[in-house]
Amino acid sequence: MSIKISVVIPTYNRADKLKEVLPTLLRQTFPQEDYEILLCDSGSTDGTEELVKGLNAPNLRFLPGPNLGRSGARNRGIDEAKGEIILFTDADILADPQLLELHWQKHSENRDCAAVGNEIQVKTLEEYYEFSQEPEHHSRHNPERKFLPWHHFLTGNASVPKAILQKVGGFDLAFQGYGHEDLELGYRLIKAGLKIHYLPKAINYHWHPVGYEEQKGRMRLAGHSTIRFYRKYHDLRISLQMGMNPLSMLVHSFLKSSPYILRLLDRLGERYKLAREIIYQYHYVTGMKEAMGTL
Repeated sequence: MSIKISVVIPTYNRADKLKEVLPTLLRQTFPQEDYEILLCDSGSTDGTEELVKGLNAPNLRFLPGPNLGRSGARNRGIDEAKGEIILFTDADILADPQLLELHWQKHSENRDCAAVGNEIQVKTLEEYYEFSQEPEHHSRHNPERKFLPWHHFLTGNASVPKAILQKVGGFDLAFQGYGHEDLELGYRLIKAGLKIHYLPKAINYHWHPVGYEEQKGRMRLAGHSTIRFYRKYHDLRISLQMGMNPLSMLVHSFLKSSPYILRLLDRLGERYKLAREIIYQYHYVTGMKEAMGTL
């Protein structure tokens, strides 16, 4: 019997999360013989391979390879996949039991589309257990939406036919580090004529609490990726959507020239959302200016 869905997961030293995540993907309402899980490992040294062997699941495949970032790991999964549909998720995302069934249902109705499910953020396993009882109360997205723009193509919960992924060239390996390799692929899928359907009931739970300092670093790296993205296409819609505008640049320049205000906002950011968002944006624009060579 042919495989219908290949679940592709990039990973590097995430055994602590995978021991909780993989069982949720193995307990699906979708028939187990109709899907496979490809764990695309980039040289883990924390017992990930032993964990996979211990699960003794016939539809779970461990694919070791060189560390080429998340883009390279996902491309390896695309190449190795036996399924007609590729479903992307991550090593720190817990799947709702109907996740695969709902993605397959959409692709059965429309063979030439992409689909993005509903990703709910959780800080702890306890929060996951709580939120999974009534997920509709914790979703941040409008369930009435039918289609999504390219900048909502997030590979924590997204599916595309393998043939289409191969046609558009998979993930761009130039996007290393943190940020936008999935959005850039979404952009190409839209340019290729696909629509990105939203599946509000295809839920998974992103279990990755990010600390204040870590997020500042991520935002800076995302700024670098934004410039890489824009320079690839020189499309003004990318710059507008990704925050490359005169206002953000001016605010950044003001804060950089006002170190007292910047330090105050940084301290307040640990407690207050508005200050935190301003600081995150400051680091994001810092990354953009670094990449442009204007800092």
